[in-house]
Amino acid sequence: MFKMKFNAIFLGCGMVFLTTMLGSCGNKNRQTPEAQAQSFQTMTIALTDKTVTNSYSASIKGKQDIDIYPQISGTISEVCVTEGQHVTKGQKLFVIEQGTYYAALNQAIANVKAAEASLASAQLAYESKVSLYKDAVISEYELLTARNTLANSEANLAQAKAQEASARTNYDYTCITSPAAGVVGNLPYFQGDLVSSNISQPLTTISDNSEMYVYFSITEKQLLALSREYGSTAKALTEMPEISLQLSDGSAYDKTGNIESISGVVDKSTGSTSLRAIFSNPDGLLHSGFSGTVKMPSVYKDCVVIPQAATTEIQDKIFVYKVVDGKAQSTQVQVIATDSGTEYVVTDGLQAGDVIISTGAGLVRNGASVSVETKSGEVK
Repeated sequence: MFKMKFNAIFLGCGMVFLTTMLGSCGNKNRQTPEAQAQSFQTMTIALTDKTVTNSYSASIKGKQDIDIYPQISGTISEVCVTEGQHVTKGQKLFVIEQGTYYAALNQAIANVKAAEASLASAQLAYESKVSLYKDAVISEYELLTARNTLANSEANLAQAKAQEASARTNYDYTCITSPAAGVVGNLPYFQGDLVSSNISQPLTTISDNSEMYVYFSITEKQLLALSREYGSTAKALTEMPEISLQLSDGSAYDKTGNIESISGVVDKSTGSTSLRAIFSNPDGLLHSGFSGTVKMPSVYKDCVVIPQAATTEIQDKIFVYKVVDGKAQSTQVQVIATDSGTEYVVTDGLQAGDVIISTGAGLVRNGASVSVETKSGEVK
């Protein structure tokens, strides 16, 4: 009997405790929306100017890369340069065996002299025939024959001179000189090698490295943005700021360059267009075939700049939270990362006067009540 009374008392106390706890929880759930509002720092969007540096992979070539091929067939008798050597315009590079071509030139010169002598004889014969014809000593036929012989001698002399010129040109081709100042490239052929104009690879390549062309590509969208930024691509070429170059080892090239041309054709397979910049290379540090990264600044005027802490990323999409009527409103934005790595330039989704949550965006839920905090922490 006593045990039953004890259990009844214990059960009653338990019910009272549970009722008290449920009542307490109910009171918490009935708190006002103002009490539930989370406090966040916010910022009001204002327009500003911002320069953003974009990076593009680039290939580097000499301003002029000239492949050197022989114009005649023959054996290389002399290689006059070494790989990497700086040469001047007209400097001797190779000599092809000259004996055969020298003999052919001398033969052609002799043929010219013989033709000149033959022409002189024909000229004398014709003048004599003219006198005899005037005195009615010879017939008109003999006069015309003498004139034709003279014409034939003149033609033979012209032909001999043409052969001499060809032989002289071929002889000159035995000495291969540099068509421009530059740096000697690879030398795949050596003394004794037989070469001709049909060889598979050039004797060498002369690269004019005094100035270097740097090629890189931008997307169709970037080209459109560039055109809109400056009004036209032609205007962009004259007004764009200088660009910089980062070399493959991560070092910065100490000279700046200028964009010289923008291709008017977009590659359908890649959706990009090619740009060419020019950099001076007085110390010869850059070589044809180098690679690097072009750093091209873009100036955004009257744009929206926000801290990256104000954004959250969901499935490769960037969102911010606007504060609208005290509620957090999720808004997708299009952004471009700035050089600082802590800010974004917003190209779409926000405008001046909008209020956004500036920190802790990842803790916000869409539609949640938000109380605005100033920088000092006071709640508005």
